[in-house]
Amino acid sequence: MEFVTLNNGVKMPLEGFGVFQVPDPKVCEQAVLDAISSGYRLIDTAAAYMNEEAVGAAIRNSGVPREELFITTKLWVQDTSYEGAKKAFQTSLDKLGLDYLDLYLIHQSMNDYYGAWRAMEELYDEGKIHAIGVCNFFPERLTDLCLHSKITPMVNQVELHPFFQQGCAIKNMKELGVQPQAWGPFAEGQFGIFTHPTLTAIGEKYGKTAAQVALRWNVDRGVVVIPKSVKKERMEQNIDIWDFKLSDEDMAEIAKMDMGHSEIIDHYKPSTVKMINGLRIHD
Repeated sequence: MEFVTLNNGVKMPLEGFGVFQVPDPKVCEQAVLDAISSGYRLIDTAAAYMNEEAVGAAIRNSGVPREELFITTKLWVQDTSYEGAKKAFQTSLDKLGLDYLDLYLIHQSMNDYYGAWRAMEELYDEGKIHAIGVCNFFPERLTDLCLHSKITPMVNQVELHPFFQQGCAIKNMKELGVQPQAWGPFAEGQFGIFTHPTLTAIGEKYGKTAAQVALRWNVDRGVVVIPKSVKKERMEQNIDIWDFKLSDEDMAEIAKMDMGHSEIIDHYKPSTVKMINGLRIHD
């Protein structure tokens, strides 16, 4: 495994394991245990995934020392305010059964995220979180937050895959000193990504699958990836990307796949904003 150093000096694995859409406690716990045994050390969950307890159980039962793991969870929109963030952070910490978080993220750029950021800055200063960041912050919102905050976000987790490459957004993040992290690195399985002819042809040169090429492509751009799977053989395949590197010609071919927009979610639509704000994870 390779690491990236965040803007505060914290080292973060360049690849992690995600548990989005794995709400069943037994399935989630076993998936995380399998991931850790396969070599993953970054585990990415969220309050809205409704599986923090299962992730915590896997951490305790993994046999791997806590300090060797990098645990991320996220603040949901419902709690995105100063007081809400303080309470939600402690709730997540209790559910995970941890004393601290390696990374805490604002899940969406909605509600009072400035108030929430102030709370997270305080939690960071108190040593309860080793790094703080955001998710789904487009360039204009990320820039504004950076300009009006004491602490610059360490990470911005956004949708990044060959069909939605967001080159300008990544350039902006790097200029601001914010580490890009990819959710949905397989485009949620859309567009035949696992058998796509461009990715498959490139993979054949290295003895790799289209999925491995898609992950390596993001890593070669300096992007942290968090693929997900409940199948151990797929987990092992997804982490087996550290013995090859794509050429400039490979990168140029993949660049042609960019659609320039998301087919998964459109955050610019008012209906999307209303839908996300309507998702409540507690009373």
